[in-house]
Amino acid sequence: MKKFNIRKVLDGLKEVSSSTPSVQVGPQENHLIQETIQSDHFQLCKTVRHGFPYQPSSMAFDPVQKILAIGTQSGALRLFGRPGVECYCQHESGAAVIQLQFLVNEGALVSALADDSVHLWNLRQKRPAILHSLKFNRERITFCHLPFQSKWLYIGTERGNIHIVNVESFTLSGYVIMWNKAIELSSKAHPGPVVHISDNPMDEGKLIIGFESGIVVLWDLKSKKADYRYTYDEAIHSVAWHHEGKQFICSHSDGTLTIWNVRGQGKPIQTITPHGKQPKDGKKPEPCKPILKVEYKTTRNGEPFIILSGGLSYDTVGRRPCLTVMHGKSTAVLEMDYPIVDFLTLCETPYPNDFQEPYAVVVLLEKDLVVIDLAQNGYPIFENPYPLTIHESPVTCCEYFADCPADLIPALYSVGSRQKRQGYSKKEWPISGGNWGQGTQSYPEIIITGHADGTVKFWDASAIMLQVLYKLKTAKVFDRNRSKEDKGSTEVSDEDPFAIQIMAWCPESRMLCVAGVSANVIIYRFSKLEVTTEVVQLLEVRMQYELNDIDTPDGGGEQTSALPTPGASPQTSGPPSHPSTSSNNSDGSNIPCLKVRSTPLKQSPGYQVDLVVQLVWVSGEPPQQITSLALNSSYGLVVFGNSNGLAVVDYIQKTVVLNLGTVELYGSNDPYQRQPRSPRKTRQPSGGLCDINEGSATSEDRCKSPTSAKMSRKLSLPTELKPDLVLLSVCPPRGANPLDHRDNSFSRSRSSSVTSIDKEAREAISSFHFCDAFARKGDSTLTPCLYVGTTLGTVLALALTLPPAGEQRQLQPVLISPTGMLVRLKGSIMRMAFLDSTGSLQPPPYEPWYEPNVTADGEEREKVRKRRPVSVSPSTSQDLSESQYAVVCSEKQAKVVSLPSQTCIHKHSITEASFILRADVVQMSQGVCVACFCANGHIMTLSVPGLRPLMDVNYLPLTDMRIARTFCFTNLGQAMYLCSPTEIQRITYSQDICENLQEMLGELFTPVETPEAPNRGFFKGLFGGGAQSLDREELFGEIASGKANRSLAQHIPGPGGLEGMKGAASGVVGDLARARIALDERGQKLGELDERTAAMMASADVFSKHAHEMMLKCKDKKWYQF
Repeated sequence: MKKFNIRKVLDGLKEVSSSTPSVQVGPQENHLIQETIQSDHFQLCKTVRHGFPYQPSSMAFDPVQKILAIGTQSGALRLFGRPGVECYCQHESGAAVIQLQFLVNEGALVSALADDSVHLWNLRQKRPAILHSLKFNRERITFCHLPFQSKWLYIGTERGNIHIVNVESFTLSGYVIMWNKAIELSSKAHPGPVVHISDNPMDEGKLIIGFESGIVVLWDLKSKKADYRYTYDEAIHSVAWHHEGKQFICSHSDGTLTIWNVRGQGKPIQTITPHGKQPKDGKKPEPCKPILKVEYKTTRNGEPFIILSGGLSYDTVGRRPCLTVMHGKSTAVLEMDYPIVDFLTLCETPYPNDFQEPYAVVVLLEKDLVVIDLAQNGYPIFENPYPLTIHESPVTCCEYFADCPADLIPALYSVGSRQKRQGYSKKEWPISGGNWGQGTQSYPEIIITGHADGTVKFWDASAIMLQVLYKLKTAKVFDRNRSKEDKGSTEVSDEDPFAIQIMAWCPESRMLCVAGVSANVIIYRFSKLEVTTEVVQLLEVRMQYELNDIDTPDGGGEQTSALPTPGASPQTSGPPSHPSTSSNNSDGSNIPCLKVRSTPLKQSPGYQVDLVVQLVWVSGEPPQQITSLALNSSYGLVVFGNSNGLAVVDYIQKTVVLNLGTVELYGSNDPYQRQPRSPRKTRQPSGGLCDINEGSATSEDRCKSPTSAKMSRKLSLPTELKPDLVLLSVCPPRGANPLDHRDNSFSRSRSSSVTSIDKEAREAISSFHFCDAFARKGDSTLTPCLYVGTTLGTVLALALTLPPAGEQRQLQPVLISPTGMLVRLKGSIMRMAFLDSTGSLQPPPYEPWYEPNVTADGEEREKVRKRRPVSVSPSTSQDLSESQYAVVCSEKQAKVVSLPSQTCIHKHSITEASFILRADVVQMSQGVCVACFCANGHIMTLSVPGLRPLMDVNYLPLTDMRIARTFCFTNLGQAMYLCSPTEIQRITYSQDICENLQEMLGELFTPVETPEAPNRGFFKGLFGGGAQSLDREELFGEIASGKANRSLAQHIPGPGGLEGMKGAASGVVGDLARARIALDERGQKLGELDERTAAMMASADVFSKHAHEMMLKCKDKKWYQF
């Protein structure tokens, strides 16, 4: 027996939603459609992360594998190889990555974190995993150094000590360099933390240690004492060796560089202040900002390079961060857009004791990655092939489309390739390691991002890659020089008036429609030809409830297009389809928030503006922001709605077809009984202003006008990412915690205790759906329809009467008639979709793309030829006695309604305690399902039309509103969201993709032979010199150095082995292949070793023979005979 709540009855709610799914059908209708989709078709997993690593903190490069690693402040690790090969890993602790060191050409990486832990990553598997970890308990890690081809890692600490870790076993050696031994009596005070460690390139037994205070020590590892000490009275930031090991260079906190001879202890042989002004009287140059890092790189045929970051003089206020390249007598200062986090010089050799031959510098900035070509004059930068510009302007909304028409990506790429900048380096991108995955997934995928500066970017997201295709600047449509008189121009959004709020795109017709934060809608057509638009077509629309006529009992919530507001301009009292033409009135009416440009607009191939629609101020009140948007290319219509109502625009005839308040949509069937029950005084500015203030705003607050409205309307869009702009809410809420406020306001507006007055004040348009459907109960034919969903859970139908295609479509008006309410749900309506009688998804009708900018005859011919077959929906060919199903999903529930009988056949309560942020009806390879992302972090799927729960995974808690605003589901089990202001995280909920993911991912490690060591030369071999090797095993092993203090650090075995097994679980083949490669490599190396040993023995024989002959020849000669 159903329980009825008297309050709900009073509020006019006819349905009760029970917590369990209930089926309300007769048995004959229930089993018409056999559902093929099952729960074992679903599995949730992350696939790939794209974009610039958010808040980077460190960087490393493997010069043999050619792989770049970047660590971040949140413990993330991003690895980049050739374009298309990238990988994301995460340290569990979430502590900042302070340093990274590759085991060069070994397929491994060491990371040091701010929580004093060191980790060894295995990169020889597609999803890298930690093999070992070491957590220091008593000392803070400040610097790490891993010499090339060594297994002993030096770790410097804040106390000034150096510990040594065996990288293979991740155990501490008993050998420790204590700070007091290192400095002895050279300083009375503690030298500060270790800021640098490196071994002499020519002698592995000599270690240079830089302390922060300015002391540098050359430590002899064998004798366990300091050979030399070098002191300077400025703090040290970094140290770098000359490759011959006779000199080193230090960078200091006063903007100086000091060059030292290894054997000369007293003073530096040279002091340089790269950016300091040299006084004429020979005094010290004035101090500059600290030089944070310096690198000293030699070339075989020319001067060495000294490359440094920082060091600018203090009087360059406002100057951008710089990288300085000193080469011989020339100094180049390269300005960067963001502060420099780190830089690395890429060299031809991995050996530190050979001429370095630098060819590029990788500069890691706070929000960008720049690679500079050192070999070309002027140091041009390389064109970056990675998708690192997602955040160029903050992302405000996203859409994701899988399985697009095949010609779309080539079309977008061809127009986008003309937008590329010139002046890049001619060379190939130097970070070129790894191999692409072998995935077979081939359908085209496109991601569209809308940005705070009004740009829209189209990305090719096929096969788990990401590449920018085309960039559209919507702000070009508007005048940027805003005059002070334009009162409207600064009110809605001071910071980002051009920000994109919602996007609607039809991939088949390539029509694009964007709604901006300044209450404007721009409609674009795609063209391959350039065109100059003399006048940008503009429609001005008024959508505002009257504010002055408070006491009239009749005309309820009606809206000014139907009832003229007293004191407003006379133009507005015309029929709603006539756009207002006035621009400035004494009472501030009819001012749009942005001014459309009046000069001709040159439009490049790509998206070209067809029509601009603007909501104007009415009676001193700003227009409400647009909350929903839809377009249909077959009907030639765009519809948008806000908290006041909706407007339908015919973009072919450039007219407003319909402009209705939300209440008027109900007609006489208004379930909320507003007329008799609501005193007019409390109810006036419906929707608009009260939603911006806290939900508890009083009626007095709501009536304040216009200044209070202006105060509460100021919306600043994300500079980083502000949580105000939530497309799903009625209006951007203002308050301390937007998530809580949103949840409360929605639950209040739905709860049974809320009066119908409050309900009406909050009803906004939340979603639209165009389709061919049975508009009225009992209809026998499909007609074009527009379904409207509101924030109070009502779905209303509007029947569209369209003129015939061709010339008539240009001339005859489109007629729209409301046909009443289809269904009501709990919570705001999120998504609607229609199924045909077989249960297949019925896509809205569309027209194929045609070139709009051809000659008139050709144009007409094209239109007629191409439009005729497609404005008919595929389902019209059905037998008309068969039915159609409407699938409706709200924030709380999903329902399936059978048409034309309009009976609810399935109902499911998705969530009681939380609410849905994003819902989509998606096509999987096995059938159709509803996919939902809930505010409590759950991702769920339901079968269609039966609404059986198929998957429910607690994926991620909603930590910020960015995720809510950018989460998208699309067909074939794909989804995405912005996990940080700079990165897109893609996930899949398809079992098929999860199974094939291992194959699709790229390989980071590829077997490459390490280059040969530099030749020592005959004389160096004969007379000594050249690189001195050191048996570190003998020094640091347990036999010589004893056991390390157990309490100093704790060894934690990583999940790497297990992860590796999991990673290869896509088949034993992967494992066997890896094992085979490893054996091949090993065999290859052993073979090479044998060959080298044989060659060395042969050369030794030859040498001894020559020496013997020489001795015999010279035996009997006198000294004067030589």
